[in-house]
Amino acid sequence: MRIMFGIAFALFVAGCTVGPDYQRPKENVPSGWVGATTRPSTQPGTTTTAPAEIVEWWTTFHDSKLESLVLRALESNLDLQQAELRIRQARGARAVAAGGLWPNVDVSGSYRRSRSGGAGSGARDLYQAGFDASWELDVFGGVRRSVEAADADVAFAIEDRRDVLITLAAEVALNYMDLRGFQRQIAIAEKNLQTERRSLDLTRRRFGGGFVSGLDVANAEAEVATTESRVPLLEAGVRQVIYSLSVLLGREPAALLNELTVEAPIPTTPPGVPVGLPSDLLRRRPDIRRAEAQLHAATARIGVATADLFPRFSLTGSLGVSGNRPKDLGNFDNRFWSIGPSVSWPVFDAGKIKANIGVQNAIQEQAVLGYRATILVALQDVENALIAYAKEQQHQTSLAAAVAANRRALDLATQLYTQGQTDFTDVLLAQRSLLGSEDALVQSERTMATNLIAVYKALGGGWEIRP
Repeated sequence: MRIMFGIAFALFVAGCTVGPDYQRPKENVPSGWVGATTRPSTQPGTTTTAPAEIVEWWTTFHDSKLESLVLRALESNLDLQQAELRIRQARGARAVAAGGLWPNVDVSGSYRRSRSGGAGSGARDLYQAGFDASWELDVFGGVRRSVEAADADVAFAIEDRRDVLITLAAEVALNYMDLRGFQRQIAIAEKNLQTERRSLDLTRRRFGGGFVSGLDVANAEAEVATTESRVPLLEAGVRQVIYSLSVLLGREPAALLNELTVEAPIPTTPPGVPVGLPSDLLRRRPDIRRAEAQLHAATARIGVATADLFPRFSLTGSLGVSGNRPKDLGNFDNRFWSIGPSVSWPVFDAGKIKANIGVQNAIQEQAVLGYRATILVALQDVENALIAYAKEQQHQTSLAAAVAANRRALDLATQLYTQGQTDFTDVLLAQRSLLGSEDALVQSERTMATNLIAVYKALGGGWEIRP
């Protein structure tokens, strides 16, 4: 027995591992971002290629409510919990694959009562108990390649969880910006309503004095009603966003109504946004790391399929005792044992093994292309987010100037109308222009924040140490 196990150990140690060894593909990435502003700027929200510290990027908005919502979502979101369970599942599958490296030992026991033909023959009892063992030697590394693939699957599941985490943090922040944006739009609408109602009162007084026709009154009433009609839609938007935030936190839709109904300003963007270098994405973005893990697993499975071309070596053995009475099982003289090697080698399988190797090679080649495509999409995501952030900044500057000009125009039109030097049409146009520009400015402020969130998400911000 010692000789047989010695031979088995020698075969195991000397065994090779067939199939290609995994090597990370070398990808050329740009040296810098086209949309990053590396020169000093007096404008807020400058992006630079300085090293990016964005593990908890949501704290850069300096909004305690946003920080609280994100942290609570990371604790209780159901999608994130499912991703954590997928890691456990992958680790269990890895343990199953690793079990193939070790012998299988079964304990068996049996009782049989029999009788042979013939006169005078009686029934006989037979008791047996013992161990059966088998060990398939991984001479050509098929099992080891399976373990390697399972390790890559675990890495895939971990990166998948990180991707869910990043997406979750971004979704919470985006919904929060929408919430504050809707609330700000409601406040602007109500402020303009006050102005329009004052204009309506003025118009009615002038109509009562015979200075204007009823057309001015009707136009003023229509303007008030039009602005009032905007508020319910915005209030519906507020409710829907709160419902979305509640579900992201793993709670019922109305759970956060009391907490979030109170109006608060849109969080301001930080003055400087370091974005790092494109090469940083290879280690930051979980989708890139996930695609790499998928490629690693596909490469290892080529070795699993290739190992089927070669012989399989196994050791089998059994040890036990038998007797006609139960007490005979305790007598060592009634022992029996057997041990011996076996080998199997597929000589003819109609090409199934080679076809399977071809299948695995095709899967691996697809994984290579998928890895490269993921990198390109990641680079595009960042560039899209950077240009949107930069151009929205210019958009917001122009809108702020438009709001100031429209406010002056409304004051002047109202003054001239009161003095009878212009008609009510100019007041209506000024009111509409002011409301439109103020509403657009609020939307631009919200878009600035959401574009910055898109930058952080595209960079892979919001990850944590592997669980």
